[in-house]
Amino acid sequence: MTQVTEHGGGVWSLRVPIPDNPLGHTLVHVLDTDRGPVLVDTGWDDPASWDELTGGLDALGLSVREIHGVVITHHHPDHHGLSGRVREESGAWIAMHAADTAVVRRTREAEPGTWFDYLARKLATVGAPEDHIAPLRAARAAGRMRTLPGLRSALPDREIVPGELLDLAGRRLRAIWTPGHTPGHVCLHLEEEHPSRLPGHGRLFSGDHLLPGITPHIGLYEDPDDATETDPLGDYLDSLERIGRLGVAEVLPAHQHAFTDAAGRVRELLDHHEERLTGLLALLATPLTPWQLAERMEWNRPWEQIPYGSRNIAVSEAEAHVRRLVKLGRAEPVAGADPVTYIAV
Repeated sequence: MTQVTEHGGGVWSLRVPIPDNPLGHTLVHVLDTDRGPVLVDTGWDDPASWDELTGGLDALGLSVREIHGVVITHHHPDHHGLSGRVREESGAWIAMHAADTAVVRRTREAEPGTWFDYLARKLATVGAPEDHIAPLRAARAAGRMRTLPGLRSALPDREIVPGELLDLAGRRLRAIWTPGHTPGHVCLHLEEEHPSRLPGHGRLFSGDHLLPGITPHIGLYEDPDDATETDPLGDYLDSLERIGRLGVAEVLPAHQHAFTDAAGRVRELLDHHEERLTGLLALLATPLTPWQLAERMEWNRPWEQIPYGSRNIAVSEAEAHVRRLVKLGRAEPVAGADPVTYIAV
């Protein structure tokens, strides 16, 4: 059965499955407005996911054709994947932060092989072994690029402007830019009294920025045409502190379940990343590549058991943490090292 949760005050969440993913599902939120229902995220572009989304709307007495708008917290396919199909069925507008719109546009316009080439070069630079890079080159040569998710994601119609209220009739939904998980991630602050009068200031649609029991992935912002040294972890930590100061009554995340005490969860995440940075400094007592660092970091399973694709994510997260240490003046690259190697200072 379709799982629908009522959160009160004209807000519901629908569990939309993510195929072959341990996260299980995305929580797509439905927000009633005076011009019709608006979705916060849409779920993965998959027939079973579409059936669950439309089935959940049916359970609320709604048709997908009635959707007035779609607000996207960030561009990842488990959030933005079905947006285009919703727009085709309903004529709804799609809104996204400009930084993530740029990612969608860049991905749509690039030759699919560009991403394989970029990832192969990037992995070589950070010290990945040849036997890890070889499958990427084989996939590129065999023309298997078009199976990657998100290559044809829908371009939005509207820009989410940080600090501004979205144009939603009868609702006060303010955009808060929270980069880190993606460069254009936004949280959405529903500046209305909590329907159960919980203490605090409204509710927060937090996307993947703030989850009750999961630490969001913070990796590098991938752009094959831009060599700028970004600091995603620094962006994320700054964004977390801003969210912690809001004092919201309840958080409505895109995974797991709704929860209270946002400030407490923010403190846990800040402490987690500080502990991780301290642990990495100890590892960097001797020079290591980001790949070697990822091999030695603590994950939810031993490195030998981490699947191929997840290793790419892990090494991106390792490098994001190293960049933060470099920015703080606590580590530095070893001059002339190839592949790139870092050491604590």
